[in-house]
Amino acid sequence: MRPPGFRNFLLLASSLLFAGLSAVPQSFSPSLRSWPGAACRLSRAESERRCRAPGQPPGAALCHGRGRCDCGVCICHVTEPGMFFGPLCECHEWVCETYDGSTCAGHGKCDCGKCKCDQGWYGDACQYPTNCDLTKKKSNQMCKNSQDIICSNAGHGKCYCGNCYCKAGWHGDKCEFQCDITPWESKRRCTSPDGKICSNRGTCVCGECTCHDVDPTGDWGDIHGDTCECDERDCRAVYDRYSDDFCSGHGQCNCGRCDCKAGWYGKKCEHPQSCTLSAEESIRKCQGSSDLPCSGRGKCECGKCTCYPPGDRRVYGKTCECDDRRCEDLDGVVCGGHGTCSCGRCVCERGWFGKLCQHPRKCNMTEEQSKNLCESADGILCSGKGSCHCGKCICSAEEWYISGEFCDCDDRDCDKHDGLICTGNGICSCGNCECWDGWNGNACEIWLGSEYP
Repeated sequence: MRPPGFRNFLLLASSLLFAGLSAVPQSFSPSLRSWPGAACRLSRAESERRCRAPGQPPGAALCHGRGRCDCGVCICHVTEPGMFFGPLCECHEWVCETYDGSTCAGHGKCDCGKCKCDQGWYGDACQYPTNCDLTKKKSNQMCKNSQDIICSNAGHGKCYCGNCYCKAGWHGDKCEFQCDITPWESKRRCTSPDGKICSNRGTCVCGECTCHDVDPTGDWGDIHGDTCECDERDCRAVYDRYSDDFCSGHGQCNCGRCDCKAGWYGKKCEHPQSCTLSAEESIRKCQGSSDLPCSGRGKCECGKCTCYPPGDRRVYGKTCECDDRRCEDLDGVVCGGHGTCSCGRCVCERGWFGKLCQHPRKCNMTEEQSKNLCESADGILCSGKGSCHCGKCICSAEEWYISGEFCDCDDRDCDKHDGLICTGNGICSCGNCECWDGWNGNACEIWLGSEYP
């Protein structure tokens, strides 16, 4: 027999538990099964009521017809590409309108079936810019096809600001071509094995991918395949960009993978089998203190670097670690004419300093005049990321990526190729690559010049 004090304790605990549960908000719903596999504590009618959309009568589709009802809870399933979500499986990531193959035209976000447009865009698919400088007459004239019909037909698309915005099932500059498959089927055909539309390297039109050609000099694009899944750039070694070679010149590129010739192996056929070093040892010797073999400026074979570009004496060193091109400005002037270059770094003459010896130590203006010239548009001196000297900002050396007239640029925004900013073939200027002569591309990765001497 338990003592009276124990009974009093149980009564007190029960009353506290009841008070706590009564304070729980009504939206809180504890599990309606005691344990997995146990019987549901709801009646079938109540369970189905909870799985129906508000206002739907008995017998209406449960979970929007996209899932099964399990004890008042919707378990969503997938019957089409994409994903269902929401408490009643009411949302679908592809329910939103698409335009030109992109959900919300790439100018907004899909929020449970409706596009929330970015500033400056509107429309069901965020396809229309809010501002237009053309008159309606001029706009319509630009939208007419060869038969003087605006966007080929009123049912094909809508003219806005001189451009035809085609409706689903139509495409072309003037919405003149009809697609004979549904948008879902079009996306299915364009979906690559990794689940991306055209591998994120092309655009999908009527179930066919048009791949982006990154090399304007080639007879045939580097990116190809039914869903743009093949990227021949994956076959190029760092130094191959100076020639037409793939797979280090010792193999055949097959959909972005190298098939090596006899006597060679490695991911890019860069290692000779006759070498006494392993591929890992060879790369380690060529790498030195750099993050890349031969500092990303040469060819590594059996632990030895051959520096590139061929015949350019400005790139040298055991691991091609010295690049005297870094001492030049865009006009080719070395160290601003006020110093000498040593292994890619400027040694400034007396009276000058800076990365390119561009700053004189003496200044002929007052401190106030100097500061006025260093203030950015927001009134902050050198954007708070540098110091002012003689009317010019000297950006913080601790943050190597800060640059610009007012230290307002981030050079990390510059494009990379082979792990190198501007591929080592240009200068990063305020987030954009300024390429040296003979080079092109967002990351200066495309050689358009003549043969090297």
